Amino acid sequence: MNIGTPPAELDINEELVRKLLREQQPDMADMPISPVDAGWDNAVFRLGEHDAVRLPRRHIAAMLVENEQRWLPQLAERLPLPTPVPKRIGKPSADYPWRWSIVPWLDGCTADAAPPAGGQAIQFSEFLRTLHQPAPSSAPRNKFRGVPLQRKAKAVEERITRLRAKGRALDAEVLGIWQEALEAPTATETCWLHGDLHARNVLTCDGNIAGVIDWGDITSGDVATDLASVWSLFDDPQARAECLLHYKATPAEVARDKGWAVFFATVLLDTGLADYPAHAAMGEAILRRIADDAGKRRQ
Repeated sequence: MNIGTPPAELDINEELVRKLLREQQPDMADMPISPVDAGWDNAVFRLGEHDAVRLPRRHIAAMLVENEQRWLPQLAERLPLPTPVPKRIGKPSADYPWRWSIVPWLDGCTADAAPPAGGQAIQFSEFLRTLHQPAPSSAPRNKFRGVPLQRKAKAVEERITRLRAKGRALDAEVLGIWQEALEAPTATETCWLHGDLHARNVLTCDGNIAGVIDWGDITSGDVATDLASVWSLFDDPQARAECLLHYKATPAEVARDKGWAVFFATVLLDTGLADYPAHAAMGEAILRRIADDAGKRRQ
């Protein structure tokens, strides 16, 4: 069983990107192209100074890109932070089987490398409050995000066991918080979610949040999935508390938020230890912050 970064199902390189542009977007085909990153689902190439090309690297991600292409333009109109709304949509071809996007390039560093200042907590809360509006019945559903936390229990507990075997046992406080989250009342409202709102999907510039990227997991469901991001973004406990207070998160939501934070942390740490040190560092940081908050709660 692969527990690291899923392998790409296609070789996506500069030559392929150039060929797709020549066939479908010839006015952009002569712009400079350079690889930026390849995550679990997509490969990203910088295109000229102002754009980027985003292409699914495996079949399961193809529908996620289509969801992003359809729904992000509608949501972005009201959001208070920049988002990479697709400017042009690429089609499947003889050389590449899925839809792809040309999106605006957003300047900034990912928040794992350059965390936002604590003073950004209120702005981030406003972003979440604006995003988390009731979603229509036609909104995309994602079986991995926004679901009742109990559905994640088996996978999380398997990762906890693997981490213990690797010498990365979770603190007793964190394990207790995970159990409290599983016992918390479930969400009664279905809202729009980013779905994958960790630090590498938030951009910062000079301590300010400069954008939110990678909307492939856009879905409807429990807002706790996104609120968990406060433990990924903010090292200052006061900033985390201010963000949740301004959001007006209920006690049940806060309990589930922490549970989703444990979920993201164990995924990042478990898979990151296999082949992605940056993810492992993110997972360690989230777990440390959760344990820190638990310690302060006991005082």
